[in-house]
Amino acid sequence: PPTGPTGDGKITTPTGLAATKVTGNAVVLSWNKSTDSSQNGDVAAYKVYSNGQIVATSMGTTVAVSSLLPKTAYTFAVQAYDRAGHASATLSAPVTATTAAAPAAKQFASAYFDQWGIYENAYYPKQIGTSGAAAKLDVVTYAFENIHPGTHTCFEAIKASDAANESDPNAGDGAGDAYADYQADVAAGDSVDGTADVYEQPLKGNFNQLRALKAKYPNLRLTVSLGGWTYSKFFSDAAATDASRKAYVSSCIDMFMKGNVPANVQGDPSGGTASAAGLFDGIDIDWEYPGSAGGHTGNHYAAADKANFTLLLKEFRTELDAYGSSVGKHFLLTAALPSGQDKIAYLETDRIGAYLDYADVMTYDMHGSWDATGPTNHQDPLHDSPADPTGPIAPGTAKYNVDTAVAAYTTGLPAYGIPGGFPAAKLVLGVPFYWRGWTGVPAGGDYGLYQPATGPTAAKALSQEAGLAAWKELNATAATTHWDPVTESAWIYDGTNFWTGDNPQAVQARAAYAKSKGLAGMFAFSLENDDASGTLLNAMTGSLG
Repeated sequence: PPTGPTGDGKITTPTGLAATKVTGNAVVLSWNKSTDSSQNGDVAAYKVYSNGQIVATSMGTTVAVSSLLPKTAYTFAVQAYDRAGHASATLSAPVTATTAAAPAAKQFASAYFDQWGIYENAYYPKQIGTSGAAAKLDVVTYAFENIHPGTHTCFEAIKASDAANESDPNAGDGAGDAYADYQADVAAGDSVDGTADVYEQPLKGNFNQLRALKAKYPNLRLTVSLGGWTYSKFFSDAAATDASRKAYVSSCIDMFMKGNVPANVQGDPSGGTASAAGLFDGIDIDWEYPGSAGGHTGNHYAAADKANFTLLLKEFRTELDAYGSSVGKHFLLTAALPSGQDKIAYLETDRIGAYLDYADVMTYDMHGSWDATGPTNHQDPLHDSPADPTGPIAPGTAKYNVDTAVAAYTTGLPAYGIPGGFPAAKLVLGVPFYWRGWTGVPAGGDYGLYQPATGPTAAKALSQEAGLAAWKELNATAATTHWDPVTESAWIYDGTNFWTGDNPQAVQARAAYAKSKGLAGMFAFSLENDDASGTLLNAMTGSLG
């Protein structure tokens, strides 16, 4: 039977432990609530043990133990504890469950959930379930966690970034949002299971709600994304040496995989040893971009990044596998990779696939209102167009488009020194659920396409950034929406404003393309930008089948 620490008995031992649902990679456990006689309030949480290891922690009486191996027997037991350290004298009576066979291979679908979505958008993990997304997606990626500017390790803090200021070289230094991660008191109406967070519980906020979501949808896996546009400044430093890579990787696994998120960040009691154990099923590396000056102003980069990125992935794979073997799990390692051939050239495309379960290619943001005066263009043209007025990307003759990016990874682009060699079956095609826009655009010969502009569109209420809008914010009427059959791309033009992004037709075209190229599937950035009906997500998952 499972073993674990003994307690002082001031909390009753959980009873009635049962496996209520079993899938190919998860077991949902439930048990009866323990009581606390220690005068320290209610039971704070429960730790789930298997093979002497903590495999999950729950704030309530149900949890999904995920990342399990298929067709494997696991024995679990539960112990209750409170914030003062009191615990049930023993673990519960054990329960054994055998996971099902691995599901049949199919097209893969994932999407990002923004850490900050709970603010202006009031988009909580609950809505991943109520929108139908949780039942249709394979993975939800939680974005983003930062790299400490001094120690170059994973950390938590409560400090706002200067993300909207692209000219600030220190925009993300020391920034983080532990409050959104695991301190925010989520009200009952915004929670997944109708239960409000209690201030003293070890885990609140997004992390606790995502844990509750997995208990309802055990086939859904969660990964945590490290970096992103604003938080990639110190990747080069973290990856620079064997010692720095080991320090960085071990800190991230300790914090986000073993769940040892720090307690008492700015005085909040949440956090502590194993408080987030079992929440995440893997780690996503979003370094924007190794070896390239094309990232955020002030990012550190070096020629050595090309090899060091590969070595960083290798270290993550090694340490994730080592920890996984100790708890009977397989953890995902993924990466968000650039789509521009000038940035792909700084990657060892023929080597990195060996360490990744899959890679998300960020096939969007190829054009936008950072080119303030235009010409207007498609954010993510699927194919090249002879009408595209932009110049080719040096040193070759290709322009930015999805097809060129996929070719770079799989078959290579010799003109750019890109060898290819990344397995198509591990490549996931990205689609944006947000749109980019210009204003002051004349109609020209084709409803504003490839025309000059006077600047970015005015900021929308949800995005709060000029030249950017969520799909759900746009008035995409039949009269204002247009289609380019050459690039298989949509745009919106109202006589002054030009918006570029993916509507359902464009998403379906990209799904058909992904299938035709033998790619793993598709991912979206990000869920909060879709409408309440899940129009874009349904187009993606429905097209993938």
